[in-house]
Amino acid sequence: MIDIARLQRDPWFERVVALAALTQAAAAVKQVARFGSVRDPLATRVLIDSVLNQNPTTVVEMYPDLSHLRLGLESLLQQIGATKDKDVEVTRYVVGILALERRLQRNAKALDQLGQRLQQLHRQRHEFQFADDTVLAGMGSTYSDVISPLGQPLKINGKQEFLNQPSNQHLIRALLLAGVRNAVLWRQLDGKRRQFIFSRQRMVRVAQQILRELREHSEPLS
Repeated sequence: MIDIARLQRDPWFERVVALAALTQAAAAVKQVARFGSVRDPLATRVLIDSVLNQNPTTVVEMYPDLSHLRLGLESLLQQIGATKDKDVEVTRYVVGILALERRLQRNAKALDQLGQRLQQLHRQRHEFQFADDTVLAGMGSTYSDVISPLGQPLKINGKQEFLNQPSNQHLIRALLLAGVRNAVLWRQLDGKRRQFIFSRQRMVRVAQQILRELREHSEPLS
């Protein structure tokens, strides 16, 4: 079992986890747009769940199984690590999500609308047991109605055969909403843009440490 307590002693741990979740949302959007689905369904599930968990006491409460953020951790390292193999598309989505989060924080009306819509979605899932597709569509419309109008719409690149499917449109918008939710979390944990320049190595070290723990404690392939 991963030693979460030890990882949590690093003051950058929670910030990096939130940033990895944001990056995972961006990477998942790319996969849906280009391949029609996210390769690991759990990578989607954990992000969707994060949108409806509005008052977690800790990041670990929101993400108790860090293996579900492996895509985000690996994508984050690809973007900020020493490798030259950067994914420009994922970077563009992350930058766009961070810009939308900043605009959201400056718009009290949008924040209030978002809070009301998320409470409604939470009730639909947990009190009325609405189908997942219905909740996902609600998240997508929440992004379209509340978040997207705050700034220039994010241009999503992909295959039209996938982008034209309503279910994929809902999923992409729900993932973008999850990205904004985790950008809010990152900011609440004192995340700042200048850290990408001045604290990059600390973030890389923590992400590498988490991935190392995941590899050491993963189940062997049969």
